[in-house]
Amino acid sequence: MSALPELTRFNDNVLSKYQIYSSIFTTLPFDTISNTGVLLPLFQKICEKGFKNGKNPTQIIEKFFKKYQDSPTDNEKNDLLFQFIQYIERLVVLFDAIEDAAFPIVNNMDGFGTLRNSKESAILSNKKEELKKYLEDFKVRIVLTAHPTQFYPGSVLGIITDLDEAIQNDDLLLIKKLLAQLGKTPFYKKSKPTPFDEAVSLIWYLENVFYHSVSKIYNYIQNNIYDGHPTDNEIIDLGFWPGGDRDGNPFVTTQITLDVAERLRQSILRSYYRDVRRLKRRFTFDGVQEILARIEKRLYKHVVRSYAKVNFSQKILLQELEDARNIIKEKHDSLFIEELNDFINKVRIFGFHFATLDIRQDSRVHHKAFTQIVDDLLAAGDTTFPENYQRLSESEQIEILAIVKGNIDPKILSDEMSVKTIESIYALKTIQQRNGERGANRYIISNNQSALNVMQTFAMLNLCGFENELPVDVIPLFETVDDLENASDVMRTLYTNKTYRYHLSKRKNQQTIMLGFSDGTKDGGYLMANWGIFKAKEALTKISREFDIEVIFFDGRGGPPARGGGKTHQFYASLGPTIEDKEIQLTIQGQTISSNFGTLDSSQYNLEQLISSGIKNEVFTKDQLNDNHRTIINDLAETSYKTYVDFKNHPQFLSYLEKMSTLKYYAKTNIGSRPSKRSNSDTLDFSALRAIPFVGSWSQLKQNVPGFFGVGTALKKYEDAGRFDEIVDFYNSSDFFKTLLENSMMSLTKSFFGLTAYMADDPVFGEFWKLIFEEYKTTKRLLLKLTGHKELMENFPVGKASIEIRENIVLPLLTIQQYALKKIQDLQKEEGNEAEIEVYEKMVMRSLFGNINASRNSA
Repeated sequence: MSALPELTRFNDNVLSKYQIYSSIFTTLPFDTISNTGVLLPLFQKICEKGFKNGKNPTQIIEKFFKKYQDSPTDNEKNDLLFQFIQYIERLVVLFDAIEDAAFPIVNNMDGFGTLRNSKESAILSNKKEELKKYLEDFKVRIVLTAHPTQFYPGSVLGIITDLDEAIQNDDLLLIKKLLAQLGKTPFYKKSKPTPFDEAVSLIWYLENVFYHSVSKIYNYIQNNIYDGHPTDNEIIDLGFWPGGDRDGNPFVTTQITLDVAERLRQSILRSYYRDVRRLKRRFTFDGVQEILARIEKRLYKHVVRSYAKVNFSQKILLQELEDARNIIKEKHDSLFIEELNDFINKVRIFGFHFATLDIRQDSRVHHKAFTQIVDDLLAAGDTTFPENYQRLSESEQIEILAIVKGNIDPKILSDEMSVKTIESIYALKTIQQRNGERGANRYIISNNQSALNVMQTFAMLNLCGFENELPVDVIPLFETVDDLENASDVMRTLYTNKTYRYHLSKRKNQQTIMLGFSDGTKDGGYLMANWGIFKAKEALTKISREFDIEVIFFDGRGGPPARGGGKTHQFYASLGPTIEDKEIQLTIQGQTISSNFGTLDSSQYNLEQLISSGIKNEVFTKDQLNDNHRTIINDLAETSYKTYVDFKNHPQFLSYLEKMSTLKYYAKTNIGSRPSKRSNSDTLDFSALRAIPFVGSWSQLKQNVPGFFGVGTALKKYEDAGRFDEIVDFYNSSDFFKTLLENSMMSLTKSFFGLTAYMADDPVFGEFWKLIFEEYKTTKRLLLKLTGHKELMENFPVGKASIEIRENIVLPLLTIQQYALKKIQDLQKEEGNEAEIEVYEKMVMRSLFGNINASRNSA
């Protein structure tokens, strides 16, 4: 099977099976969708033909009802459209399950980018020792975030898992039953989830996927690269944001932080408990059985008793297991020892924390809270800060912040946010005591603009009773174009501060710095964000090396290319020697978790791709930009930036998003605990708008502006100057530039301007729509010219085929959504239509779900 071309394997195992199973789905007798299975294919054809002939969504839907319904009432029309939405949601789930089931067949699990391939390449090039040395320090950290881009409730996730297995086994009877179950299972969440609910949903992936795939990868490295010898490096770390990410989320409380950390601890101990029970069936030998029985008993108590005071730790558990292993080796001929080794490796990797819970807060919130803390301490007669502190210069304040110590009592604080901030730090201490230091040892400051932002956080940590060295990494997050440019100056100020430098010496001389692709793109456009981050990483690497600091970059990435997603492993493989690469750290969220890490096979494959990208960049080849290429990309980025900023400053930019897109409906759906914007203002403020609804709204319009706008204009500048051959040379010789533009091509592939072509005639927004469409056409034309391709993503046929099928599935859904949006606009022109408007608003919100799930990386 693997000898067949990848696209053939996809067509045989994904497309063909989808056609078969979806046809079965249409024949199932659902109460709520009795005729939908017959009518939807007809509606699909009407949509395809209608857009091809230049019809708008309203005309398409009216034609469908005129042709296939006998004078239906408005209520009957709406009921059928809602049934279509429900049906299409389930077809998306079916396709997800089929594609997941076929993953190990379509993808070569031992091919390029896998660990086996990297090992064999190292042996062939006589670099195995170099590979071993590199893996002694190199890590990949996957940080799971619960941003609102995944809409499947737990019950549906369970059906997907069961469908996956049934499809792999070709169990047609079970598949039919599961499809029937799918038809009767609600998709819509009736209430907004809490941060704890989000955490529980993501912990499912930790227990059912990562617990197994991460340890399998570690075992492979240990057995095949280190020849069976253990390595102290875990290689893969897991991070976790739900319950710790406070940035703009008022629903994250101290108690939720503690509860999520405890849930993580219980989840990993429960996983250990299950493994120990299995091991007891193997190790029925004297000496070993007693140890495992003792471990089983202690694990059971810890899971059941939850918050009770405990005297058990990763260190104690590992010692018990090492004792058992020694007995097996010395007295029982190492029988089944590989199974015990697997369990020991899991305990080394996951500890008692499972995943590190990061704490994150916005620097502006911190600054306000900290200012009030100082005022409250001074008012209480505390002498920690001088009375003139607030009037001191920034550099003078930093000197004081570096040396303050204390144990603040939150009860003396007058401001609610100050209390919450200090309590979150005390919670961090509690988590470390119960889950180990790796349970929570990172504090991230988003929207970081200055060294003062970092030092205020550093001081607050030191004012919460940490003895001796501070066991927490303070991580600035630079996001906007200006902040990225100033990042190295900020870090120079910190590195030259003796106290902070001493702190770093106790943290292995490492400094983690987070860079935000999402807000960077929202602020400066696609090319400038990516090039700005690349340059910032170079500057931060240089300044860090100057001070003998090993900088670790943590990338805040979303799902789509517009938010740093796309072909992520190719991006990391393209970085050169001017950027530190000892670790790859990135956020994974929403549909990207389920699509890239939702099954054991996909999780293992994508984790190996990330590890191998680091290996390729360091051990095998280093892609380095020459001076001419730097000049070109800098010019492209500047041109693109100006084009994007002019577009963003267009007087109709915000009103177009507000009135013509689904932007305001993100806030109304019960899809995530976090508000869609950072402020409570009723007016739309671009700076307060979060990247997810911003990018997601363009995706729902099928315009995908953040992934391409400005790229075409930048390329056209070189075409007009007769210098396009320079761009072609750059593209063919630089993996970084190639990956950048190929990800933009993915954004273009997922765009469909025929859906909103009717907006060209809109009296208010017609010219603005044409402006976007012209940039799309220019970008598409020049990227095809650059690559020499006839179609977008021509060199990624399977990815292209998957996108085409998914876009085809949701075409009726997109049509319904645009129809509903137009209805709302028309009804709002007169008073007294509130009830009808409410129906169409519900239609828009319901259609959000299927569209986003089908795209898999749309927000």
